[in-house]
Amino acid sequence: MSSSQTPLFTALADSIERQIRDEAYKVGEKLPSLREIAALRNYGKNTVVAAFELLVARGLVEPRHGSGFYVKERTVKAEPHDTQSLNGAMNIVWLMNMQLRNEPGQLTVGDAFPPSQWLAGARLDRPHHKVARSGLGTLFRYGDRLGYAPLRQRLVRRLADQGIDAHPSQIVLTHGANEALDLIVRYFVPAGGTVLIDDPGYYPLIGKLRLAGANTIGVPRLADGPDLKELERLLITWRPRLFFTQSLAHNPTGSDLSKQKARAILKLAEQHNLLLVENDALSDFRSASQTRLSALDQLERTLYISSFSKSLSAALRVGFLACSADIANDIANIKILTSVSSSEYAERTVDTLLAERHHLKYLEELRSKLEEATGRAYDLLDDVGATIFVRPERSLFIWAQLPGVSDTQKLAHAMLNENIVMAPGNIFSVNPNNISPWTRCNPHAVLDPRFRRALDKLLG
Repeated sequence: MSSSQTPLFTALADSIERQIRDEAYKVGEKLPSLREIAALRNYGKNTVVAAFELLVARGLVEPRHGSGFYVKERTVKAEPHDTQSLNGAMNIVWLMNMQLRNEPGQLTVGDAFPPSQWLAGARLDRPHHKVARSGLGTLFRYGDRLGYAPLRQRLVRRLADQGIDAHPSQIVLTHGANEALDLIVRYFVPAGGTVLIDDPGYYPLIGKLRLAGANTIGVPRLADGPDLKELERLLITWRPRLFFTQSLAHNPTGSDLSKQKARAILKLAEQHNLLLVENDALSDFRSASQTRLSALDQLERTLYISSFSKSLSAALRVGFLACSADIANDIANIKILTSVSSSEYAERTVDTLLAERHHLKYLEELRSKLEEATGRAYDLLDDVGATIFVRPERSLFIWAQLPGVSDTQKLAHAMLNENIVMAPGNIFSVNPNNISPWTRCNPHAVLDPRFRRALDKLLG
C-alpha cells in the first residue's frame, strides 16, 4: 500500500513502531509527548492520539497516568507467523475500542446497537428481586456447564418458532454470541486451518481467526447471500471445514439470504463435507419465518448462534449456541476450561425478562422504532446522493457508498476531527488493506444533524 493510501494515524504508528523495533527508542524509554509530535510533524491532535492508541493495541507502548507513553518490554519473542497473527488481531481490538468507547459528545455513526433509550423499555430494573429470591441456592456458585436449564428449555420453544427442532442438551449458553464464536474457533480451527467467512463480514470474528492463526478466506457477499460460484470454487480449491455466515440481518450489509440460495448452500455443504456456522445475533429484528440455514438443515450440518445483546442489553452478555448434542457436549467442556461457566445470574435475568407478559409488545415497539428510523435514514442518504447496497424495511446496519468517497478509511479519519466515529468498509474485509468505498451506518445515528453537517462540510 502506498503512503497516499495509508491513513495518517496508521502511517505515524508504523513509523514509531519501526523506530522502536530498530531500538531508536529503548524499552522503558518515554516517547515524545503528543503535543511535541503534533508540532514536529504538523499533525492534528486526534491523529497523534489515534496513532498512540494503535501502538498500545499492538502491545508496543503503555500509557502511564500523568506521565506519558513508554516503550513496553516484550518478554517473549514470538515467531514471525505468530507476531503477524497477534498484530493483526490487535489492530482489530483497536478498531473495536474505537467503536465501543462512549465519550461525551461523540457520535458513533458506525454503531451496531439500537439507542439506549429504545432498550429502556425492556425494564432491566425489574427482575433483580425475583431473580435473587428464586436462586438463593445457586447464585453463589458457578452455574451449569451448559447454562441455566430453564432458559435453555425456553430457547427450545423459541427455536421451534423459527422451525428449528432442538433438545435442551443441544444448547450451550455463552457470554454473548462472541464467546460462542470463540468456542467454535477453539474447537474446530487448528493453526493454519482454512475457514471461509462472509466478505465483508463480522470483523471481531476476523480478529479471532487471525489470533488463532487460521487461513481465512472471504466469500463475497451479494444482496441475496454469498456468491455461490465463488463459494463452490473455494470449496474445491481449499477443502475448508467451516463456513461462518449470517443468513439474516447480515453485518455489515443488512442483507438477507434467499431461500433458493440457502438450499444451494446446503447442497454444496453436503457435497464438500462442510459445516455451516450461522450467526443469527439479530434474530429479534427479523421474522421467525424468514429463511434460516439451520431451519432447513435441522442442525445436521449447521451450528446456530444467537444473542440478546441487541434486543435486551449487551451488558448482560447472554448468547447461545445450538448444534448436535455431541458437539454441544464438547463445546461445554471447552467452556469449562476457558471460563468455568457463564453467568447464571445474567441467564436467570434474561429468562425472567423473556417470561414477562409485556416482552412481545416491547419487541414489536422496538422493531417499529427501527423500521421508522431505517426509512428516514434511507431518505437522508438518498438526499446526499449515497448508493445503498440493499434496503430491508428495518435494519441496524445500512451499507452505503457516499458520493465522491473512494476510501472510507480516509473519510473515517477526517470524521474523527468532527468527533464522529465511522465504520469504514475495509475493517469488515478479510484483507484490511483493501480500499473500500463502503461504510456501515447506524440509521438512528445517521439522523443526528451532526452527521449531515459534517458530510456537507467534508464533501462539499
